[in-house]
This record gives sequence, structure tokens and C-alpha cells, in this order.
Amino acid sequence: MTQPRRSFQVGTGLFILLGFAALTYLATQTTSIANYQQGDSYALKAKFSNIGQLKVRAPVKLAGVRIGSVQSITLDPQTLSAIVMIGIDKRFAEIPDDSAAAIFTSGLLGDQYVGIQPGGSPDMFKDGDEVILTQSSMQLEDLIGKFLVGGDTAKQGDQAKTDGSE
Repeated sequence: MTQPRRSFQVGTGLFILLGFAALTYLATQTTSIANYQQGDSYALKAKFSNIGQLKVRAPVKLAGVRIGSVQSITLDPQTLSAIVMIGIDKRFAEIPDDSAAAIFTSGLLGDQYVGIQPGGSPDMFKDGDEVILTQSSMQLEDLIGKFLVGGDTAKQGDQAKTDGSE
């Protein structure tokens, strides 16, 4: 009778270890630690009026492919805008210098990342260049507020026009 009970205990232990291994795998995949090797890179600077919840080491993507990461985030005391330094892997040195940078969110409540939208210039970014065209993070709370307030003001404006006040 001791033999079946012992194999049951071993099976349970292996099942628990497999569960911990699966959780570790999922944790590394969702935090963008895995599948990216930072080699030689060049730095670009981008200014945003609002970066939302963007963090250092957040991915930088072009066409959905990770090409770099956020190196640092500071505040410009003169313009009161966020300065984001991004490191782009040197393998991706052919990015036009009129490209735009925007802050996106993975899914509805996911992590934020910097997305590069390529331009059409024949000149390419060099180390230390600044991305001039930027789009700040869209905050879910702001969007909901604009929807609620904007919807009410639009209805009131339409109502005023139909009352003959034109």
C-alpha cells in the first residue's frame, strides 16, 4: 500500500513544479524580458507632453517588431515635457529621419511602448538625433471624459441649431 501513495506524492510534486515553471515563463513573456538581446545601439531623443505609464526598458517597436528599448525618462525644466531617450539596435539603422514616435498600449490595459512609424525621407537617423514628430499617450480616463462631455455638448449644440437660432 505504500507504493501507490508514494507515486501519487511524486506525481503531485512534479505537477506543482511544472505549474511554477509555467508561471515563470508567463511572467518573463509579459514583462518583455525574454526574446530581446540588447547589442550595440544608437540613441534617439523624443519629447512628449504626456508619457502615461511608460517605463524605462519598455519596448520600442516598428511594424510590431521590437527594435529597441526606452533607456531613460527625464523632465525638461524649460518646456515641462518628458524627454524619452530610446536605444535602437544598430541592426535597424535604416529608419528615415522624418519618422514619428507615438506611445501605444498593448491591449486595453496592457503595458505601454514606443511605436515608430516610418517616414519617407532618404536621410536616416543618426546617434543622438531627435524625433521631432511625436504623439503622446492617450489616457483612458481622458478618452472617457471626452466621450461623456463631448457627447453632451454636441447634443446641446445640435439642439440649439434646430431651435431656429441660426
